[in-house]
Amino acid sequence: MPRAGGEHLSIAFVATCPPRQCGIATFSKDLERALRTADESVRIQWAAINEATSLHSYGAEVRWRIRQGSPESYREAAQQINAAAVDVVSLQHEFGLYGIWGDPFDDHLTPFLESLRKPLVTTLHSVLPDPTASVQASVRRIGARSSKVVVMAERARSLLIDTYGIAPHKVSVIPHGVPAVDPRGRSRMKQQLDLTGKTIITTFGLVDPRKGLEYMVEAMQEVRRRHPDALYLIVGKTHPELVRHEGEAYRKRLWQLVADLELEQHVAFVDEYLTQTQIVEYLLASDVYVTPYLDPKQVTSGTLAYALGAGKAIVSTPYSHAAEVLAGERGILVDFRSGTQLAEATLRILGDPVLKQTLEQNAYSYGRETAWPRVGERMLSILRSAALSSLESQRDLAIVVSAVSAPGGLLPARPSRSGAGTAVPRPGAALIRRRRAPQPLALRAQRPTLPRLGPLGD
Repeated sequence: MPRAGGEHLSIAFVATCPPRQCGIATFSKDLERALRTADESVRIQWAAINEATSLHSYGAEVRWRIRQGSPESYREAAQQINAAAVDVVSLQHEFGLYGIWGDPFDDHLTPFLESLRKPLVTTLHSVLPDPTASVQASVRRIGARSSKVVVMAERARSLLIDTYGIAPHKVSVIPHGVPAVDPRGRSRMKQQLDLTGKTIITTFGLVDPRKGLEYMVEAMQEVRRRHPDALYLIVGKTHPELVRHEGEAYRKRLWQLVADLELEQHVAFVDEYLTQTQIVEYLLASDVYVTPYLDPKQVTSGTLAYALGAGKAIVSTPYSHAAEVLAGERGILVDFRSGTQLAEATLRILGDPVLKQTLEQNAYSYGRETAWPRVGERMLSILRSAALSSLESQRDLAIVVSAVSAPGGLLPARPSRSGAGTAVPRPGAALIRRRRAPQPLALRAQRPTLPRLGPLGD
């Protein structure tokens, strides 16, 4: 969409950005590539969110920096974006990046929303089903200020409408993007990763206690009895926020559990922050993909989306996102915290080639519709629409101001019954439909209660 001056669409990203190791950073970089694929003329600049104690060496695309934990830094970023040639802002929201968990949630995004004058499209990566008053108020402020709010599952959309009171026309569902993958070549990829002859069961993503990995480790006792060649790969680094607070305590507990159960030949750790290409390679090599997560309220999982896109046979606990996307024989759901059921479901897949193929085909049929090129097209359409609506509002207001202030815009005053003069519009002036230009909202933080830990991130 050309701007008033004939230029192409200019987007400001507000998000974490690589090389910061963060699921939102990975998602945002993938989205940037998808938008450029959809329209190579799009211009994208970043306001990158930095940890308070870290500096990152960014590329030229990062024009502004936000210091996480500093409300004033968010306000300054909004003011700088206001002064820039930006048509629309795309903000990737995860609570921990825009505030401090506590009782109540300390919302640092409020100054940004108060100051921003550009149209805003917000993607919510977490939507809590039972919000405290402060979280509810935070999300409502986002909804009030955003032209559109994007979520990645129908369940999340329903929550925003029914629980948070966001207007239905404002909420759009665009599934989590995944790489466009050809789901063939398992044997070749196993050979490439030095896993030939192994039956591979995988979980990838940032390692975190809320992912319940210990239950799948326990399940491997039974799996290895029936499949002596089985290997469970836990792929990914420990979540950086967890490392900051307690070091590698959780990973060490997993190591100890593996040793206690004598599973050293059947559980392995790949302690790396993977590129997209590496993630796809491990997925292609996998026979079964497992998400044993513990939070029933989790409405989005990027790792689950990737597994669907790669056409994997999936075993999962029934958290919100999994229950939605694995319906229709796209996976097997098991109870939370049940190593026994995880083992039974995994063995069922490994022992039934027809079931395994059915799950893989159904998963791929669903997942390929969420490939990044398609997601980029849909997101670009929403961003263009938000920018265009804002531009039309500004033009309408300019027409009204010009019509009223120009010579002949108003007829001379005529006496009213009270004797006071009343200006009369020229004929046809009433046909001009006045739309108010978007104004910053007067936002107030509200402060009731909230759990100490934020939502689970991949």
